Amino acid sequence: MSVDIRENLFPSDFAWGAATAAYQVEGGWNAHGKGPSIWDTFCHGKGKVFEDQNGDVACNSYELWEEDLRCIQQLGLTHYRFSLSWSRLLPDGTTARINQKGVNYYNKVINDLLACNITPMVTLYHFDLPQALQDRGGWKWAGIAEVFDSYAMFCFRTFGDRVKLWLTLNEPYVCAKLGHEDGLFAPGVRDPGAEGSRQPPGCGCHREIHGLHVRLVCQPRLHDWRLSSHDEVQDRGQERRAGLPAARLPEFEEGEPRVLGTADFFALNYYTSRRVRAVSCPSQSLGFKGDQEAEAEMDPSWPVCGTPWLAVVPYGLRKLLNYIKEACGNPAIYITENGFAQTGPVDLNDSQRSGFYRDTLLEVCKAIREDGVDVRGYFAWSLLDNFEWADGFSVRFGLFHVDFARPELTRTMYLSGREYAKIIMGNGFQSTAQS
Repeated sequence: MSVDIRENLFPSDFAWGAATAAYQVEGGWNAHGKGPSIWDTFCHGKGKVFEDQNGDVACNSYELWEEDLRCIQQLGLTHYRFSLSWSRLLPDGTTARINQKGVNYYNKVINDLLACNITPMVTLYHFDLPQALQDRGGWKWAGIAEVFDSYAMFCFRTFGDRVKLWLTLNEPYVCAKLGHEDGLFAPGVRDPGAEGSRQPPGCGCHREIHGLHVRLVCQPRLHDWRLSSHDEVQDRGQERRAGLPAARLPEFEEGEPRVLGTADFFALNYYTSRRVRAVSCPSQSLGFKGDQEAEAEMDPSWPVCGTPWLAVVPYGLRKLLNYIKEACGNPAIYITENGFAQTGPVDLNDSQRSGFYRDTLLEVCKAIREDGVDVRGYFAWSLLDNFEWADGFSVRFGLFHVDFARPELTRTMYLSGREYAKIIMGNGFQSTAQS
């Protein structure tokens, strides 16, 4: 069958981006007044990360930002998503002590991007809670919402004159599940049911952060479950409290504001899909698996890339985009992460990943043009090979290879980077026919 893709062009103002996160690329873990984060503490322990690797240096973007900027320009990106290191700006997590050198660093990043006509998208929190706040109880501490509020307001006052696209908590489901139930991510808490199901304040939450109205979403009932608001999760949790001394989720107070439906846009991180069937779990089965009352599995026909959990399912993204359109009232959507992992020997001619970007972006284009989904932008994960959390440097997602064996940490564009740049340059796909 011949498929004509002459019309597979994106909107003229489509945001073409790539993403990174502070702990994964910056390094400079204790440079110039930065305080430690929970990932510094977690990685400095033994047996928690692949080969006991850490992000002390990572890609050294703290010192090599100009190299990163050159990579961004080579790709022709219109947007760049990065996160702020909370403890680089506020070493103890509070505004009582401001690290001006951290402010200067992010001012330079933002100003350099704007000077190159590249729009910054800034994530306030990407897993790296200041250790000083973890010492006070972290996301379980009753005062964390107010402290986060102060941190957010500080960032808006400091950078908001230039940054107009903000994300709050990256992947709160992962933070809760892997960090507080499974103990595989920082802070390494293993407490099924009680802690993990309490997701961080703000995860689909009911709080309003001084006028920044945000409905945070977990990642893809599973659509319903992982994209749930706190209201919905709390309702489901009511059914699972039999025999528990207290509710696992806090009760809403009378008149407490909800933020459901007030977000400016829907931020989606998508990597993979699962086939799901309903299962019944005993009432005492605490934790995410029991609460969602569903079992997920990979289709054996789906290819797996790089790491065992990552089945490559480009059409799954189109289906999810349509689901969000129908379930959430056709919101504006930014795909804030999507990528393809590699392991083993480095191959700069990464033809499989190149094909992945082409296939995936064709599905996104169809969702826009044929299905009427309001997708505003796409951010590839990641700009650079980087520190991939518990997998260390063994898993590579970058559009640019980083040679971690050399002190220069040389960046070299993969074939997939060239393919992505070509798609960006054409704002889609050139006129051709496929059989």
